[in-house]
Amino acid sequence: MRHYGIIGYPLVHSFSAKYFNEKFEREKIEAEYSLKPLPPSPQGEEIRIGDEEQLKKLLDSLDGMNVTMPYKKAIIPYLERLDETAEAIGAVNVVYKHVGYNTDCLGFIDSIRPLLREGDRKALVLGTGGASKAVCYGLKKLGVVPTLVSRTPKEGMLGYKELTAEVMQAYTVIVNCTPLGMAPETESFPPIPYEQITARHLLFDCVYNPEETVFLQKGKAQGATIHNGMEMLYGQAKAAWRIWNGEQ
Repeated sequence: MRHYGIIGYPLVHSFSAKYFNEKFEREKIEAEYSLKPLPPSPQGEEIRIGDEEQLKKLLDSLDGMNVTMPYKKAIIPYLERLDETAEAIGAVNVVYKHVGYNTDCLGFIDSIRPLLREGDRKALVLGTGGASKAVCYGLKKLGVVPTLVSRTPKEGMLGYKELTAEVMQAYTVIVNCTPLGMAPETESFPPIPYEQITARHLLFDCVYNPEETVFLQKGKAQGATIHNGMEMLYGQAKAAWRIWNGEQ
């Protein structure tokens, strides 16, 4: 019996256990996948994993691990090394034999590529966590220039108050990489000027639970193309399974 799991906090939104356990049952694989919630230990602006001993036990005992928010960057010091893609991105969502990988970027690229139109050359990426790093990496691979948007912007980023009508017109792709709108806090949404959204815009939400967040609902009401993170989830999960089986 092989054992897999996901670490993060909270994990009530995660579909990973359902996805993998259904796969194991359907394909008659002797394995199980479980949620491993680890509360964080905030240290200033950094987020650290609160129970380091439990994390080390999981790294030693699990045959493969997924990593979700807020630990896609925090997990790195506990790993022996990163593969080339995870190193370039600076975030990890898959662990195998104490090595960190990033399959979020693969899932994102495959999901958003068919939606991009001629003229989609600039994207606003909401949030600055591990998911945003993978998304920025993927956008660059697709020839789209990303700009991060943060509540506390640093050099090279934009603040939400800086999203003027001119900015919104120039950036036709908007990707939500924050947890805003994710179950169970489904009423929350990123504070962007939705009245400036048009039919020329593409709104992509990395959140997949619920299927249609308020962020997407507001974009849809303005005529924008919308897409949630479910395809991205499946894409990164399939890539993770290949890694755990030594296929890449």
